Amino acid sequence: MSATVHHLGGHRIGNSQPSLDPMLALVANDLNLVNAVILDRMQSNIPLIPELAGHLIAGRGKRMRPMLTLASAQLLGYSGARHHKLAACVEFIHTATLLHDDVVDSSDLRRGKRTANIIWGNPASVLVGDFLFSRSFELMVEDGSLKVLKILSNASAVIAEGEVNQLTAVRRLDISEERYLDIIGAKTAALFAAACRIAAVVAERGESDEAALDAYGRNLGIAFQLVDDAIDYVSDASTMGKDAGNDFREGKMTLPVILAYARGNEEARGFWKEAISGRRIADADFAEAVRLVQSSHAVDDTLARARHYGQRAIDALGGFACGAAKEAMVEAVEFAVARAY
Repeated sequence: MSATVHHLGGHRIGNSQPSLDPMLALVANDLNLVNAVILDRMQSNIPLIPELAGHLIAGRGKRMRPMLTLASAQLLGYSGARHHKLAACVEFIHTATLLHDDVVDSSDLRRGKRTANIIWGNPASVLVGDFLFSRSFELMVEDGSLKVLKILSNASAVIAEGEVNQLTAVRRLDISEERYLDIIGAKTAALFAAACRIAAVVAERGESDEAALDAYGRNLGIAFQLVDDAIDYVSDASTMGKDAGNDFREGKMTLPVILAYARGNEEARGFWKEAISGRRIADADFAEAVRLVQSSHAVDDTLARARHYGQRAIDALGGFACGAAKEAMVEAVEFAVARAY
């Protein structure tokens, strides 16, 4: 797939190797201040809390969600400081959900490192996740805006609903593409949307700018998750920061499986019935799953849908002035989609 080149919003996706570097450069100073807030607010008199939280937070990952808050603020010309605490709040919400997800999914690895639940146990991971959620709400209250509080608290509730919806869909072959999109729209895209939208609130912009940034974040989040789910069935997924086959072994009906099952012959459908029920999860079974999703073009079509949502994200920025912030936000979309190539 690495030789494939796609076009999105007049930009090339594939060999052009888009990256988050422009966004990192754009928000570098602000991100340092956000990281200082994160390090300060994850502290506690109970040593296990910063130790466990730091295991995930210190790894930093890409900090994509808080960077979106910072970049959106720059897009709007905001020159205050409220967005620093709110970007930290966004990261705490994200980290808390990761801690809880790893417990729910019984995950062993995240970004190549042992997960917190494997090191410290499930109870500690759940409780520290609760602590980070609580810290995030403290930061929201400190900001003083009821509108910000409403946006972020609603996103937190929607994320939880999405996770429960996904939990009830595990090992069920009757999950539709529509329900799948509902799940990822809630568990992933809601926080992307909120992270962008709150920048318009602190910048005191109107509803139209709020809605545009919400649409940008939401569509980017959907594209991001579609690519993640496709990557699970790409043989070189180890280079993408995700452990290949997790979704398969957990019986998750992600879009590649939904499409491959719908397009499969009787033999292929028989395989999926056994695999999703948990009776075929060996490495050889995963290799067969990869073959089936690729031969049915399910991965290609999942990525095509990701490009569609990516284009919608870019189009949502159409009304904003051109400049470094807009360019960086466009390239962030390209990066999100190009991770699969």
